[in-house]
Amino acid sequence: MPRHLRRAGALLALAACLLAGRARGVETSASAALLMDADSGRVLYEQNAHARMLIASTTKIMTALVAIRDGCLSDTVRVSREAACTEGSAMYLKEGEELTLETLLYGLLLCSGNDAAVAVAEHVGGSVEGFVERMNDTALELGMEDSSFANPNGLDHELHYSTAYDMALLARAALENETLVRIASTRSVTVGGRTMTNHNKLLSMQEGCLGLKTGYTRAAGRTLVSCAQQNGQRLIAVTLQDGNDWADHQSLYAYGFAAYPAKRAARLGQELARREGVPLLAADGFAWPLAEGETLETRLELDRPLEAPLRAGTRVGEAIFSLNGEEVGRVGLLTGRDFTLPSAGPPAEAALATLRKYR
Repeated sequence: MPRHLRRAGALLALAACLLAGRARGVETSASAALLMDADSGRVLYEQNAHARMLIASTTKIMTALVAIRDGCLSDTVRVSREAACTEGSAMYLKEGEELTLETLLYGLLLCSGNDAAVAVAEHVGGSVEGFVERMNDTALELGMEDSSFANPNGLDHELHYSTAYDMALLARAALENETLVRIASTRSVTVGGRTMTNHNKLLSMQEGCLGLKTGYTRAAGRTLVSCAQQNGQRLIAVTLQDGNDWADHQSLYAYGFAAYPAKRAARLGQELARREGVPLLAADGFAWPLAEGETLETRLELDRPLEAPLRAGTRVGEAIFSLNGEEVGRVGLLTGRDFTLPSAGPPAEAALATLRKYR
């Protein structure tokens, strides 16, 4: 091939690689950011994800999680003077008024009410201090190793911080709580004599958005933790100190859903293999986000050799899924039908009949 054609081909190949890299990449305006697949926990993008930073009102995800776990939605809460006088964003509570805990949670997650956060904390924890202790205990349970909570609303404090990664862990836990997701994904509601509108614009901007929480203080800047769902896959996006957070979350989701679609390796009841003529079925479903060119490897591990008799539905081992030699998940294996001893043939049946006759 002539030299000039080889040179042109090389330049075209380089351009293609650069374009492909840009198509796969993503950038944000945030000081820290993270994109995570909610079901697997796989991190798809990170930027200063373990830097300890102020988190403002995204704190209220933890407040809501603890309150829903430890409280009762129908409880009547009497608003204290301290709660009503809390500074910052509010649902405008009045001292002495009574509302249900559920109404306060709407005010917490939709209006970002700092007053609601204090009222919730006092009721569920007995005091703000007691409630904050539960918040920190929950953080440890969730593996949030670089987080500390000093209040239930996110007002700036030297002992109040988290990281983009830890906030994604919190969001994963929140998504498992149906009540929290129901409230956080509500765009507008009239409850307890108040009409409240959600501050989270992503609910109308991002397809499949499930909430979760916005935040802002002058020191923390704009903070945002959100979740979006497409084709059964849920992604979590976190940005801290980000002046362009709405657009950045949309870019993160566009990147994540395109570059790391969840590939289903097993469905509940799917036949994964046969041994001794017995179908082995998946006891659960399993999916994992995979980039282009990645494939999951599947290895079957039986507890023991299959020996009759076995009833259908007996657990006999596991299917183990790996990516690049590292295990990423496993599901149980169940027998798909009864595995019985061979039946007696005609000669054996005749012999048994003869024996019975002369007993």
